[in-house]
Amino acid sequence: MLELILPPLAACMVIVAIHSYLGLHVIAREVIFVDLSLAQMAALGATVAIFVGAHPDSPATFAYAIGFTTIGAAIFALTRTKGKALVPHEAIIGIVYVVASAAAILVADRAPGGNEAIKDILVGTLLWVTWDKILRLAAIYVVIGLVHWFLRHRFLTISFQPATAVSLGWKIRWWDFWFYLSFGLVITFSVPIAGVLLVFSFLVVPAAVAFQFTRRYVPLALISWAAGVLASAAGLAVSFRYDLPTGPIVVCMFGLFLILAYVVRMILHRGEGGGGGEGREVSQATAA
Repeated sequence: MLELILPPLAACMVIVAIHSYLGLHVIAREVIFVDLSLAQMAALGATVAIFVGAHPDSPATFAYAIGFTTIGAAIFALTRTKGKALVPHEAIIGIVYVVASAAAILVADRAPGGNEAIKDILVGTLLWVTWDKILRLAAIYVVIGLVHWFLRHRFLTISFQPATAVSLGWKIRWWDFWFYLSFGLVITFSVPIAGVLLVFSFLVVPAAVAFQFTRRYVPLALISWAAGVLASAAGLAVSFRYDLPTGPIVVCMFGLFLILAYVVRMILHRGEGGGGGEGREVSQATAA
């Protein structure tokens, strides 16, 4: 059993390492469904590649997926507006998602093996992941992680303090494009392994857990990472112990961890005597 659970567990740890961090940006920017939209753009690109004759796991298919992801990143960067927009940014993200989904279905209907490829993207292949794929994924994430480390001041300021970024005269849309492109690359490589639903859970739920307790960057990252590791490990253990579908049980475990975090937050908040603790938290976030 240990030999069977180690590869998917290692894959989950690798995915959590970067998704738990990127999720902080997603929640701070209030673009919750951006990963689903970029994942669907990548799926559309992969489906188009299969339609023109490429093998599902070929470099050409990945190139198509990354190309369509780049288009999505450009759309999201260009449609960001200052202040209250006529059409909310989240609405644009949703529109891109449904249009890309519909287009992928249409192309898959005419592509040999297209429907099977769409199914694999939705469900993933976590249980059958191999060590060479895990190592390749880790190498890619290290490179993207280093990019985010060197550009952390720009990305974190734009995500958490957009007014400050505007006052400094930064080209927000330009930096948004690079953020969404790096984000899309992560999604492009993680979705074929974990599937769309599980990747969404990796991205959003650990960050949502962290935001229950703090607004400071370093504690946010640490809590988010710890929540992602514990939830995915617990989900895999339950899945193997009771022979349950891996993806759905891990997603449910993430949901359970979010509920537990909310309960713990309520208990701590009550222990702090009402609003005093929250006021201190806000002042700490401002200072950070």
